[in-house]
Amino acid sequence: MGDNPDFDDEEIKEENICLDLGKTNPSKSVDLEEQIECTSIPNVNKDNTTTTHLYKRRWVMVFLFSSYSLCNAFQWIQYGIINNIFMKFYNVDSFAIDWMSMIYMLTYIPFIWPVSWLLDKKGLRLIALMATAINCLGTWIKVASVKQNLFWVTMLGQFAGSLSQVFILGMPSRLASVWFGSEEVSTACSIGVFGNQMGIAIGFLVPPILVPNVDDMDDLAYHISIMFYITAGMATVIFILVVFMFQEKPEIPPTLAQVQARSTPPEEYSYMASILRLLRNLPFMLLVISYGLNVGCFYAVSTLLNRMIIEHYPGEEVNAGRIGLTIVIAGMVGSLICGIWLDKTKTYKQTTLAVYLMSFVGMVVYAFTLNLGHLWVVFVTSGALGFFMTGYLPLGFEFAVELTFPEGEGTSSGLLNCSAQIFGIIFTIGQGKIIDHFGTFAGNIFLCVFLLIGTIMTAFIKSDLRRQKANHLAENQVASKQAGHPQEGLSQPATLKDIKV
Repeated sequence: MGDNPDFDDEEIKEENICLDLGKTNPSKSVDLEEQIECTSIPNVNKDNTTTTHLYKRRWVMVFLFSSYSLCNAFQWIQYGIINNIFMKFYNVDSFAIDWMSMIYMLTYIPFIWPVSWLLDKKGLRLIALMATAINCLGTWIKVASVKQNLFWVTMLGQFAGSLSQVFILGMPSRLASVWFGSEEVSTACSIGVFGNQMGIAIGFLVPPILVPNVDDMDDLAYHISIMFYITAGMATVIFILVVFMFQEKPEIPPTLAQVQARSTPPEEYSYMASILRLLRNLPFMLLVISYGLNVGCFYAVSTLLNRMIIEHYPGEEVNAGRIGLTIVIAGMVGSLICGIWLDKTKTYKQTTLAVYLMSFVGMVVYAFTLNLGHLWVVFVTSGALGFFMTGYLPLGFEFAVELTFPEGEGTSSGLLNCSAQIFGIIFTIGQGKIIDHFGTFAGNIFLCVFLLIGTIMTAFIKSDLRRQKANHLAENQVASKQAGHPQEGLSQPATLKDIKV
């Protein structure tokens, strides 16, 4: 759909700002310092003013994104949470079913680079269309796989879902920046992540209910097909909604930072140069590794949850799903609270470190209480673990955008998620082997060690909030001009020394 500034009947926010402007020099190479130095707030109105505007349609965009993210995330865990049932139906071992989850992680690693390039070059709408189309295709392939000799077909459908995920995971921070105001971006990013978490939560809860552990293979095939048909129907409806309703960007940008980002001519942007700048950004690289350690642990716990619960509580497949649901629901609450907190306080480093530390503590408590024989204790400790471990996800996204501005949000998010997938595969295989040979306690302590390492690394991240500095600098320039007291050099664009903390 085309951009339509008249979509809203109510203007939420508008600023008319008179600025003395520098001009971008397209002949310069765009390393980080020059990109900031050569970019200024452009004139977009003929009366020499800059306008920002918030559209109510932004909530439609984030709702659509959350919906297809939910549908895709549900499929990630739908096999693993009833691992023993799919083992029986397809006559494969537990490691083969583990790969139904790990394929999501493996596929992401090689495909994130071209997808990030597409996101930066072609924008949100194309990425959304490709994500929903591939996701829809994968669900219908699974519908055709409900026969005991067609495990390879269901794996093919899962591969399509994993490929769709590559177009999804890096979008929350980009969508929030493109559509939402500076006081809303963290909350909007949390809502985007919220959809993914809700999908995982439903993936924990629904499969054990829809697919009971029965011995009759025809009856079992019927129940599995019902689950696959429901998923395919939802994916199809969401794809149609995205085709007709998802919009690339608002005609008028929501923040001065977005005005600045749009002013960079496309020919000045180099994807490889952006990647190299990010790899040289030490605070960001520390975040990439620590984020990967935390989220990789979450992936391992989620994938192996059925095995861990069944080992100590035989026959409790449904409660294993409910425990997974508890982890994710608590994490969704944590995500929203952390997003609102960041929008109010802007304490990115402090909040990220505190939540990371509590993730480590929660994992230790979970490890020591899992084998006590009381399911209610497992529910409580799992909820505490999920609140912090899953609540960390939007914190990592938003902290990364702050550390890497004005680089593309899709690129920084892609590197974070790539790290998470790599560690997720390593931790899932490693913890699985440790559980096989030494039990669940040793497997969980294995994860605790890496969460402690991640906590220490987070403490060493320098809080270089570049996006906040860019917004504050622009606001100060505007306030000074409106007061009639331009400062020396005010007519020049912001330089790196102005933005760095």
